[in-house]
Amino acid sequence: MDSIQFTSPILDDLTGEERYFNREISWLAFNERVLSLAEQADMPLGERLRFLAISAENLNEFFMVRVAGLLQLAKRGFKLVPSDDMPLDHLLEQIISRSRTLVHRQHQIVAELTGLFADEDIKILAEMPDDVADREWLDDWFVDNVLPLITPTTLDPSHPFPFFHNEGKGMILELVSPQDKPVQGVILLPANLQRFVRLPGSSLRLLQVEAVIKASLKKIYPRHTLKAASMFSILRDSEIEIDDEANDLINEFETALRARQRGNVVMLTLSRDAPKSIRRLLKAAMAIDEMNFFDSDGPLALDDFSEILNYLPKHFLYPAFKARFPQRIRDFNGDCFAAIANKDIVVHHPYESFEVVVRYLQQAANDPDVLTIRQTLYRTTPNSPIVKALIEAAENGKNVTAVIELKARFDEKNNIQLARDLSRAGVQVAYGLTDLKIHLKMSLVVRREHGKLVSYTHVGTGNYHPITAGIYTDLSFFTCDKDVGRDAYEIFKYLTSHVAPEKLKRSFVSPHQSIPSLESLIRAEIDSCAAGKPSGIWIKCNALVDRRIIGLLYEASQAGVPIEIIARGICCLRPGIKGLSETITVRSTVGRFLEHGRIYVFANGSEFPSVKNHVVISSADLMPRNLRRRVECFMTLTNPTVCKQVLHQIMVAHLRDQKNSWFLQPDGSYVRPEIETDAFSCHDYFISNPSLSGLGSLAQDS
Repeated sequence: MDSIQFTSPILDDLTGEERYFNREISWLAFNERVLSLAEQADMPLGERLRFLAISAENLNEFFMVRVAGLLQLAKRGFKLVPSDDMPLDHLLEQIISRSRTLVHRQHQIVAELTGLFADEDIKILAEMPDDVADREWLDDWFVDNVLPLITPTTLDPSHPFPFFHNEGKGMILELVSPQDKPVQGVILLPANLQRFVRLPGSSLRLLQVEAVIKASLKKIYPRHTLKAASMFSILRDSEIEIDDEANDLINEFETALRARQRGNVVMLTLSRDAPKSIRRLLKAAMAIDEMNFFDSDGPLALDDFSEILNYLPKHFLYPAFKARFPQRIRDFNGDCFAAIANKDIVVHHPYESFEVVVRYLQQAANDPDVLTIRQTLYRTTPNSPIVKALIEAAENGKNVTAVIELKARFDEKNNIQLARDLSRAGVQVAYGLTDLKIHLKMSLVVRREHGKLVSYTHVGTGNYHPITAGIYTDLSFFTCDKDVGRDAYEIFKYLTSHVAPEKLKRSFVSPHQSIPSLESLIRAEIDSCAAGKPSGIWIKCNALVDRRIIGLLYEASQAGVPIEIIARGICCLRPGIKGLSETITVRSTVGRFLEHGRIYVFANGSEFPSVKNHVVISSADLMPRNLRRRVECFMTLTNPTVCKQVLHQIMVAHLRDQKNSWFLQPDGSYVRPEIETDAFSCHDYFISNPSLSGLGSLAQDS
């Protein structure tokens, strides 16, 4: 596809809006791409429903965090967005307008998918069935499974509007009492109440629970007459502010989590057919403006529709595949340390099993020669096998340190509990730095071998989370390289002692070294291009926002450096502008798996792809928070096989991808070129092709 180039005026005269896309609008464009997957006719119906639910969940978080932050700025009297000097009211208008369009599109897709499922004899019902037997069964089901969980509230001076927690759903009622007086009532739908009930019978029929509640109101108000019943849902401001001087950080976080549930309402969605009186009541009860009101043309809380996936036959979903376990570790009878000592290895999740990471730590926990384990934990599951391995290691007498990030958004409660469990087992728990979020993913195991101490290091681009490791594409790098081990020790020392690392040999870290190190790498490409040597930059990340880095990429483009950027989500860089960014191509890969691995490659005087290229993996995106307000690690890869895997397999496959690629245009729109049904998909390729560094003895057979 030929890129469109826009002619720019003199570069110095470009305004911020002309040089950079707004990050909030760019994020909305990403969520529109996610939603577009729900419209793809060649995708299994269940997966289309999954992407619909994901887009709804994404939008919820966007309002709870990003829109909530903008509303806070407006409340404090800000007129301009601090990051780009854009008028705040203008930005909010754009966000709300585009979000309303997105929500309307979601409801259109729900209606379409419901019809397509009906064609397959799967009914997703919004209204009670007419069959008498069904109604009798639902009557009993309501009494047994719903009535004990709900607390209807009739509104009067002694019973004000009840408090609804963040992401709460409810039904608001207009009734007429036996005395012929108007009455208003409200019912909170508990978070632990299932959204769909499966009706008995051989076919699959799923009924929205609110339809059952509405039909059963006579059991709550037996003598009242129902005039109207409308569903609504709310989202609250979910940002957390923590006192950096707090003596008890866990207690401070628990207090903040409770406050999150009471944050200001930032979005209220109400059934469009609700009477005006109900609308007025909700506006007053939630203390919100008209801007925060969203009308629903269909069911609310579409993120709940992921619940339907649990009922669907397998043929409505992607064909299952079994994640590979690297043959090279099998060649060493499953001994991770022996395999790593033999050669560096990169495991590509989810195509290769997260079990490698788990086994590595389980082996360390039970190996009598392992003396020390250091581990960062950002997001993981409540019953995490990683945490169990660390506890087992501590109980086996090893020196274990776990650096837990309590500020991992929406995982704070889980991390607090994990910290307590680890502490009780004797693990030395550190919470890192109060003013910086610890986002790097690293594990360091020190083992005694032949009278010497050997360090084994794992560096990941994603979390130590066994569930998301089956959905997110990430890299796990294992090595016993001395320089990497020394770097890892210095980084862990920084996390516990607050002494900033210096003179790292294979890595650089945020917030101290990332920007100058990246600038040095970009400027080296500019110099190579000026000297007539091969030059180029390949970037794969989730988000490109930082204006300092974008400015350097613009400078490199003006010097003639070819730049390929794969930014899955937000991209504030404007490509294809003549005289500014005409050598830059930006694409977004959105498909079956969530692209999450970050890879930064610099030509280093050689053509792409070459083992002479400078290859870096990281947990960090190119955002101000990752480069300035978080502890992140950028790790240089040097092993030829590992570099070839990252370059020739992963990066080249992404640049060849046609099926999942969207191209960013100079005006901010994304274009997905027309493709053939057998168009190349990097996700399909990775499912079918083992990673080079894990081939082991299989390499001899290929």
